[in-house]
Amino acid sequence: MTTNAPRPEVLRYTAFSSAPGGGNPAGVVLDATGLDDDAMLAIAAGLGYSESAFLTAPPEGLGGADGRAYTIRYFSPKAEVPFCGHATVATAVALAERLGPGELVFATRAGTVPVVVAEEGGAVTATLTSVEPHVEEIADADLTEALAALGWPPADLDPAFPPRIAFAGARHLVLAAATRARLADLSYDFARLEALMHRLDLTTVQLVWRESATVFHVRDPFPVGGVVEDPATGAAAAAFGAYARTLGLVPEAAVLTLHQGEDLGRPGELTVTLHADDPRVRVSGTGTRIG
Repeated sequence: MTTNAPRPEVLRYTAFSSAPGGGNPAGVVLDATGLDDDAMLAIAAGLGYSESAFLTAPPEGLGGADGRAYTIRYFSPKAEVPFCGHATVATAVALAERLGPGELVFATRAGTVPVVVAEEGGAVTATLTSVEPHVEEIADADLTEALAALGWPPADLDPAFPPRIAFAGARHLVLAAATRARLADLSYDFARLEALMHRLDLTTVQLVWRESATVFHVRDPFPVGGVVEDPATGAAAAAFGAYARTLGLVPEAAVLTLHQGEDLGRPGELTVTLHADDPRVRVSGTGTRIG
């Protein structure tokens, strides 16, 4: 960004909660034209949120209605990430306040992500559709290192949920806790887990505990982003939906509820919808402006 260029307006929204003090906050820059990578990173670092989103004109051929299609980039305080669900939801809510509800299309580094925004009873809900997901195994040595960094004995894992790396726009290691108490007790070696995550190209570690057939509690350490924990993680929710369906832990068509942020005092709720005829995953949540 040139020194003579005006500073862009930086909005603050939270995603996956209708209350400003809940969910996951994100910075949103609706016009990032003229900002270079360093400027976007500086804005994200200054905000200190797990991610911030920056919009510019869409690439040719993206599709979508005129004025409702964009290129979107996401920056944590430390680096750019290929896809971020909560910042996508936050951005969609911000755009809906200006353009009205309806369909949006975003070009991300991970691929094209359509979003539908609806308003009902004063609440605005955004539903994103992920890129096509995939799930892969994790090497035994890498799993051992992840558990050591977390301080989790192997016996603390739920044997019904095999550890896997899942992708639905970004890579996440999925580990299931055997108890809610294990999930609540999160104190990990930041540098050690960060080093492993860089080596495996992971965005977060998706820690889950199953409350019922379709209800889960989740937490996401995010040291590679310079954040101890991400309060509500849409990209990881999409990856988890793909993981659970691929391993037959839920039906091919299902609606899952993920509770996140309770242990941080920022409760949020993410809805994951799986369709039998579409490998992509839908993630829905409300959002609101902060301040």
